[in-house]
Amino acid sequence: MAMRFGFGTLALAVAAAIGSAAPAAAVTFRYAFVGDVKSLDPYTLKETFAIAAQGNAYEGLTTRDKDLNIVPSLAERWEIAEPTRWRFYLRKGVKFHDGSDFTADDVVFSANRVRATGSDFASNLPKDAEVVKVDDHTVDFKLTSPNPILHYQFDNWYIMSKKWSEANGSANPTPASATTPSYAALHENGTGPFIIESHQPGVKTVFKRNPNYWGKVESNLDEAIFTTINNDATRVAALLSGEVDWMDPVPLQDQQRIASSSNAVMMTGPELRTIFLGMDQTRDELLESNVKGKNPFKDQRVRQALMLGIDENVIKARVMRNQATPSALMIAPQVFQLAGDFTRPPADPERAKKLLADAGYPNGFEVGMDCPNDRYVNDEAICQAVVSMLSRIGVKVNLNAQPKAKYFAKVLRANGYSTSLFLLGWTPATNDSHNVLFEIMGCRTDPKTSRGGMNLGGYCNPKLDELADQVLVESDTTKRNGLIKQAFQIGVEDVGYIPLHQQALAWGVSKKVKLTQRPDNQLLLKWVSKEP
Repeated sequence: MAMRFGFGTLALAVAAAIGSAAPAAAVTFRYAFVGDVKSLDPYTLKETFAIAAQGNAYEGLTTRDKDLNIVPSLAERWEIAEPTRWRFYLRKGVKFHDGSDFTADDVVFSANRVRATGSDFASNLPKDAEVVKVDDHTVDFKLTSPNPILHYQFDNWYIMSKKWSEANGSANPTPASATTPSYAALHENGTGPFIIESHQPGVKTVFKRNPNYWGKVESNLDEAIFTTINNDATRVAALLSGEVDWMDPVPLQDQQRIASSSNAVMMTGPELRTIFLGMDQTRDELLESNVKGKNPFKDQRVRQALMLGIDENVIKARVMRNQATPSALMIAPQVFQLAGDFTRPPADPERAKKLLADAGYPNGFEVGMDCPNDRYVNDEAICQAVVSMLSRIGVKVNLNAQPKAKYFAKVLRANGYSTSLFLLGWTPATNDSHNVLFEIMGCRTDPKTSRGGMNLGGYCNPKLDELADQVLVESDTTKRNGLIKQAFQIGVEDVGYIPLHQQALAWGVSKKVKLTQRPDNQLLLKWVSKEP
């Protein structure tokens, strides 16, 4: 028998159907990395993955878009009011995750905290800059000299709540070497698009979408779960089985397997990170060497011998499976226009032996080396190759490869210079050469500045520092590039460091996921979407 509905009956039927429908399932993105996020304190460790993970919850005055252009964030605009005074106009109506208001007081507090003892981000803001509250939503940065790139690192200088930090005993930054975590290391209170619901260092971190976020987010995620999976095979299996939606790094030998799978793809691209070796050039006697009473690395001939003893082309072909670009400089060519003017010297073991003999080490010497085994693509394998190559010129290297948490805790000790020979990777946070000249190659001798904040070996050439200071204030591109070239030429001639290569980005991603891969290797949840 036909059924007839009046308007009221139909409305009731529709309402009943809607009311009985099952609620939409939450969209959860699961991702895995070889290392962990040891601390949620955004000033603990200047390391790309940690910066990106914290950047889902915290924000800076500026941010960078998908093409790495600087765009407004917690500051809606800024101006150079005078050559030595910048004014930032803060966004109104922004709330921290605990519901408190974001104001100029938080910026002034964060400016002091980020430059305090224990911070790994002190160089993000000039040490002598005076940060002054004009009103609740206006802040002035007063400088002692012009600085056209003052804001280049503000996207990675995350603003913290003054009230929350002080109330929870976290007014001071948590150093990477801390053995007891602070409250800020285990909890967060940012302004970002995601809230960290729980954090188990070395195990799992759970992000929830911030329903009160001030801005727009190109993501449909309700939740993201990060898990540390340090075993390569387990990480690959998790992606292929669908247990995780993203993983990094993808072992070189497994990339084709992922690319040909039915449920995952490889996302590859150039990366700005330079992998390099550093040497202790400060101590009068190395911590880990059979040479007593002197430091071989203080001799330029010894440093040059190590450079010539390492065949980067072999590392590229055999260790990196051709997914690396050998480098002559401590910076990626995409970042410096005149990088092509420099050529990496070819390996020459015989000349290396002669240089060692001339320096007083005809039979070579023994030295310890620190290396992470879960941070960069094939990092331990690179170090093992270096050990083998240097043995052929008479330098016996005792390798200490360990997880990045232990590695960074050692090499970043407050007193500095706690490693004799080390492998490190560096992406210039400013996407500018000055960052490398100042943070990595700058003399670490003046406690009044943050120069050389990541100069773990103590390389120092005052002439290079003079050029770096000129680079900082020079606005003419041609003149600036000329100054940068002079500075890098000094570093090359000194063999202050041994650049190896820029590794390639290689992410394993579920076919259900759409995301943005930037050359700085930061995965940001605000640009991640997943099919329900």
